[in-house]
Amino acid sequence: MGYHLMMTVKLTKELADALNATGDRELEVVDPSTQRTYFVVDAEIHRQAMDALRRQQDRDAIAQGIAEMEAGEGIPVAEARKLTRERLLARGK
Repeated sequence: MGYHLMMTVKLTKELADALNATGDRELEVVDPSTQRTYFVVDAEIHRQAMDALRRQQDRDAIAQGIAEMEAGEGIPVAEARKLTRERLLARGK
């Protein structure tokens, strides 16, 4: 039976025991065929980390936009709105 994206993979007893032994910390695992390292973490911790990463990326993008604006880069608001309308109309076709 092959793996597909909609499957939920079950931990082996060995991995479950190792994960339980870490308490609330992540478990580092290595794929023996590729030597890639992975971290197994609780789903809620993963969600919180991804939310924090998105917030940081948003702050970075806003800071970059402000810096570009202050440097006189970019386009006027009216032109940006026009381009946005044109792109949205093009998507609807």
